[in-house]
Amino acid sequence: MRESEHGGPGPVPASVSDTAAVVLDDAGVVVACSEAAAVLLECSPGGVCAPLMALLPGRGTEPAPGGSPVPRPGADLQGRPGGPAYELVRLGTRAADGAAPGPRWLVLVRPAASTAETAERDAERRRAGLAQAAAAAIGASLDVTGMAETLVNLLVPDFADLATVDLAEPVLVGDEPPRLDASGDVRLRRTAAAQSPGISAEDLLPVGEALPPVPDNELMGPLMEGRPVLVSDVSVLRTTLGVDPASLPLFVPGAAHSSVAVPLYARGLVLGCVTVWRSQLPSAFGEEDAELLLDVASRAAIGVDNARRYTKEHRSAVALQRSLLPHSAVNTAAADAAGIYQPAGGGVGVGGDWFDVIPLPSLRVAFVVGDVVGHGLDATAAMARLRTAVQTLADLDLDPGELLTHLDDLVLGFSDEHTSGASRSERAVLGATCLYAVYDPVAKVCAAATAGHPPPALLSPGEEPAFVGMAPGPPLGVGGVPFEVTEFAVAPGSLLAFFTNGLTGSRGADIEEGLERLRTSLAAADRSRPLEEISQGVFDGVLPEEPADDVALLLARTHALPSGQVAEWELEADLSLVARARELVLRQLSDWELDELGFVTELVASELVTNAIRYAGGPVGLRLIRDRVLVCEVSDPSSTQPRLRRARETDEGGRGLFLVAQLTDRWGSRFTGTGKTIWTEQAVSVPEL
Repeated sequence: MRESEHGGPGPVPASVSDTAAVVLDDAGVVVACSEAAAVLLECSPGGVCAPLMALLPGRGTEPAPGGSPVPRPGADLQGRPGGPAYELVRLGTRAADGAAPGPRWLVLVRPAASTAETAERDAERRRAGLAQAAAAAIGASLDVTGMAETLVNLLVPDFADLATVDLAEPVLVGDEPPRLDASGDVRLRRTAAAQSPGISAEDLLPVGEALPPVPDNELMGPLMEGRPVLVSDVSVLRTTLGVDPASLPLFVPGAAHSSVAVPLYARGLVLGCVTVWRSQLPSAFGEEDAELLLDVASRAAIGVDNARRYTKEHRSAVALQRSLLPHSAVNTAAADAAGIYQPAGGGVGVGGDWFDVIPLPSLRVAFVVGDVVGHGLDATAAMARLRTAVQTLADLDLDPGELLTHLDDLVLGFSDEHTSGASRSERAVLGATCLYAVYDPVAKVCAAATAGHPPPALLSPGEEPAFVGMAPGPPLGVGGVPFEVTEFAVAPGSLLAFFTNGLTGSRGADIEEGLERLRTSLAAADRSRPLEEISQGVFDGVLPEEPADDVALLLARTHALPSGQVAEWELEADLSLVARARELVLRQLSDWELDELGFVTELVASELVTNAIRYAGGPVGLRLIRDRVLVCEVSDPSSTQPRLRRARETDEGGRGLFLVAQLTDRWGSRFTGTGKTIWTEQAVSVPEL
């Protein structure tokens, strides 16, 4: 009840015809009443109005908000049969008529609404609630299936007893479905369904199944024009749908009496169809219901199309990124490696984390891990540019610090493109991080440098995991700061763990806690297991839940080349020792049972040693490495790179390096801390060592 602040009647609802009004005091005595009330309730001023006594505070039950049933004269207030259907509205008041002070109560009695009016009011309430719920819930997800499930759950049970969403098959994978004016059938697949309790629809097409083709007919034609199809009598639908009678239960639930089907239509595309059915709800669908469903479906269609386009971009980005990453397992003479890449969860999408394993000359191997700023196709494209640049620079056989310096210069060039607006992906390149490490299985040493990236973890046999102490370098794109190289010994059979900060640093978490989880997970790893299983176990141990950022993890199990597969000598700068070099090479190849390579290797070693003594001085290092390839290396103290050229007929020299290039499978040179090394490779026909 509600009283007026001024002691008089409060706001009274709009009157209707035949409304009766009574003013009572606290004892139920009639203070005033209308003529209709005097006739209806048989009461008059000064008397007690018995039918209304139970409504007064402390004398009866409080009426429900909005009114209580009031009987005709002679009936009680319990609404038993025989009582008239009237509605009562009561407002609290205090009288100001000079009478004794005390509460006064205004009672309005109206004719009760008819059953039809009540049903219409309930239907309007359901429609308003559906429209409001649809506006709040639709569009909150970027998952196509999730959008369809949200839609059917909104429609059932208040609006319909059964609802289904069928989407065009291309939509489910992010592609565009046919346009309305395109020829050909739109193939649909049942994506979501919901039904009220007690509804029997076992024969209806289940979720996940493709809808059988439906012949073109006049009844369903409006769907392809973006208009709803209202079927007030389902028996008509059963006779005009035009499908095989045996397949009819797949389309039409048995107990349904009416239905509405509306297309999911957005941006000129038919994305699918929403169909609702009523069987327990007594009223059939009407035009207002069809218009409401069309409005809700229009909202849902925009959401589905947004989710479809996101799915397409996400799928393209994932496919692009996974095509750029190396195989999950890579085996080389220097190490076995296994990597894991996991995109960010929560709808963030793929980003720019990557790893790489690059075989280098002389059986060495480079491990690369990097992280590009941002997510989506721009970040993936930026990652592709950086990864390609690293592979190109690695082919030059640069040391890690020099490689990162060149990469940093390249990123600075990208920033100029970003400033000029030539490309949108360069903003992701700026601030990217990268770690580059080179492992030598002969020296059992790893050299690494970092550009703002976390250091690797080293798990040596019989020892606890430890993070390598490295001099931190700035992220790429800063410029002007050198990248220091850290060298550390790696025992045979050790595990090296390279990772991005998404593995150890999640939102709101301490990076030290993440590093400790990684260290603990590495310590608990069973090293006898295959490397792929170890990688997955470490990954799951550090990140038991869906990551909030992209994550890349690369594990490498190092090998050491046995001493019996390496032979090396040091020669003075004396041309007479070239013959000695040829003799040493032939003898070693004979010991390795590689006599068939003797002629070429002898000639290669002779040419390279001669050039080194003649143009660089001594001492000259000569080394042979035997594995799946035969490597011949000649080192000298000069920092001058050899240059391959074609000698003219009148030239007396300049043909040695050309012969070396023609006779071997590969050749190249790299700078060292004391000069340079020229190397060659020849295939070894022996299948097993």
